[in-house]
Amino acid sequence: MKPMVRERIARLLGPRWMMRLRRVARAQERPRWGNLRRLAPFSANYGFDRGTPVDRHYLNGFLDRHRELITGRVLEVQTDGHARRYGRDLEGVDTVDIRGDFRPTYQCDLASSGLVVPSDRYDCFLLPNTLQHLRDVEGSLHHALRVIKPGGVILASAAGFVPLTGDAPDYWRLSARGWTEVLERVWKGCEVRVESHGNCLTAVAALLGLALEELRPDELDVHDPRYPVLTTVLCRKPSAGGLR
Repeated sequence: MKPMVRERIARLLGPRWMMRLRRVARAQERPRWGNLRRLAPFSANYGFDRGTPVDRHYLNGFLDRHRELITGRVLEVQTDGHARRYGRDLEGVDTVDIRGDFRPTYQCDLASSGLVVPSDRYDCFLLPNTLQHLRDVEGSLHHALRVIKPGGVILASAAGFVPLTGDAPDYWRLSARGWTEVLERVWKGCEVRVESHGNCLTAVAALLGLALEELRPDELDVHDPRYPVLTTVLCRKPSAGGLR
């Protein structure tokens, strides 16, 4: 079709009909929105009131796969729930939180914890769904590495497309590559593994506040790095020691 003819047809039909014509010509599937065409999610509580939030599938799977690392003396952000659930041969579990609501062992901002949390004390530090809440992210990461023993590990996660909770300030939305850039800069010399979890469907489900139970296992366990629901981090501190 000549460009002049195409332009005349486009002016006559308008953008909406031209889009439909292109879709038919290219044999593209028509979306069926149903009740998904909405400006507010089904749940404004991130799926908690419908069941289990979608991101928990990826967080729980990550911690379960690395449960052998959650051992010895463990430090966890806010509560000790994940350490108790996934840990083994625990010698003790302490907690750290900027607020006192859950009566943490150490009540402080992780970014300024140098005089509060001892150095080289813990075998494992758990920061589940925490990284996006760290206002001074590099300062916090520096101290996270400081408090674990040489050879110890950090297991952490961060939100992908959507907030994971509404009760704390939320600062960062980095891709797995973005987190890798930050972490390798702060944790120089450490073994760092960053992975994204989720796909187009699970990202949409999380955005709409749907629950984990409303998706099938085969839908949950396909991973497309373009659509992260959750980003997970494993860091191992060198046996020779780390940053101070």
